[in-house]
Amino acid sequence: MRPKRYIIPVFVPHLGCPHNCVFCNQRRISGQVRPQTAQTVKEEIEKALPRIPDEAETELAFYGGSFTAISPSQQEELLGAVRPYIRENKIKSIRLSTRPDCMDRETVERLLSYNVKTVELGVQSLDDEVLRLSERGHSQADAVRAVGIIRQTNLELILQMMTGLPGDTADKAVATAEKIIELKPDGVRIYPTVIVKDTPLYDMYLEGRYKEHTVEDAVEICSVIVPMFRKAGIPVIRLGLNPTEELSGGAAAGGAYHPALGQMVESRIYLKKAEEIVKETFGGSVPDKLIFEVGRGQKSTFIGQKRRNVLELRDKYGIREIKVLENMEESGRSQYLRLKKYNDE
Repeated sequence: MRPKRYIIPVFVPHLGCPHNCVFCNQRRISGQVRPQTAQTVKEEIEKALPRIPDEAETELAFYGGSFTAISPSQQEELLGAVRPYIRENKIKSIRLSTRPDCMDRETVERLLSYNVKTVELGVQSLDDEVLRLSERGHSQADAVRAVGIIRQTNLELILQMMTGLPGDTADKAVATAEKIIELKPDGVRIYPTVIVKDTPLYDMYLEGRYKEHTVEDAVEICSVIVPMFRKAGIPVIRLGLNPTEELSGGAAAGGAYHPALGQMVESRIYLKKAEEIVKETFGGSVPDKLIFEVGRGQKSTFIGQKRRNVLELRDKYGIREIKVLENMEESGRSQYLRLKKYNDE
């Protein structure tokens, strides 16, 4: 069995970021405001280590901002603060987030020299019009170039994409997902757009220049693109912003912010699979009683919030009774779904 993995998060809001994207207020998103120094990084590590088992694989993650946009000396200060803990085998590796236009070969070599293992690249969209309207300050070509540089090393690459940005559509989101798949990252994070207060996007929303990307919008489009990544063998390691007290307390003024967004997407994927199975199995003559079998721990996800999936299947196909069973030998992570005969329990 692999040792459990622990992450020590260090938030660096807006650190080094050369642009003010319309959707971004990192201080509100992360709930963090203090700048980071070598001393504060050490404090975060010392605070976290006593809670982590000795046998764990511990990783320090610099979240937020654009780490490689800050000066090389600042990068080395923060990375250098972690180095003694890596030498003592208390921390195994480092991960950080940055932008496509802030990566070059010299920077990559610096990261490797400080035991950085993973780079998360915020491409957000691979549609140049969406990038322009979102004031990202980089192009699709910049993202492809940065991926190429990283791929020449043994760094692990995670790509971050967003849905529902200004100018985005379902078709453009699917096209971005297709292009990301072609780039073959080791994983993806999907962040449907949230309207955060004190951002240009919030002003655009109040002025009617931006149409809200609702939770329902996000659930529908993510139920299309998540299976695309899974089919390509690319793990989706995060779906939606991590809930914080500040966002939940009103900083998230609209958009696709929901603590259970990931489960809602999984539930929608189940519904679409169930409909496909029913149509393929029965055509236009669906029995009034059905049993679905799902993987371990997935019964509530299949049923859906407020029994939405069960109710939709009943109404759409005239099914009188639906039972949902769990196959304890099937992992819930596989989205296992099987239709059983009603008398085959």
